[in-house]
Amino acid sequence: MQRFALLEQTPQATPVRMPAAHEQYRAQQVLGASPMQLILMVYDVAIVACEAQDPQRAGRAVGELIGSLNFDYKEIASDLFRLYEYCLWEIRRGRFRDAAKVLRGLKRAWEDAMIADRGSRPSVA
Repeated sequence: MQRFALLEQTPQATPVRMPAAHEQYRAQQVLGASPMQLILMVYDVAIVACEAQDPQRAGRAVGELIGSLNFDYKEIASDLFRLYEYCLWEIRRGRFRDAAKVLRGLKRAWEDAMIADRGSRPSVA
């Protein structure tokens, strides 16, 4: 899975440049993240962008989520695709609250999946 360039960019609405140490920390955070953690980060970007009513950033984040879908698992990927399309539709219509609500629910589901995944792995001693 590719690393998400969207996560490494500073928000366009913020004219102040982040200090170099913060940029390095964020880059390391992204580079060291698992695929599931990256998805959660993109959800965060999308939700924050919806809260800020930033259609470009929210749309790009949802686009990254669409791009991350694995259609080898057609049923779940198709369902997620339809939900992401709905979010894009709501973002384009300026209904950020509705899009954010769906994205928050999906993020919680990913968090639950991560917890379940950790619990199903054998511990290495």
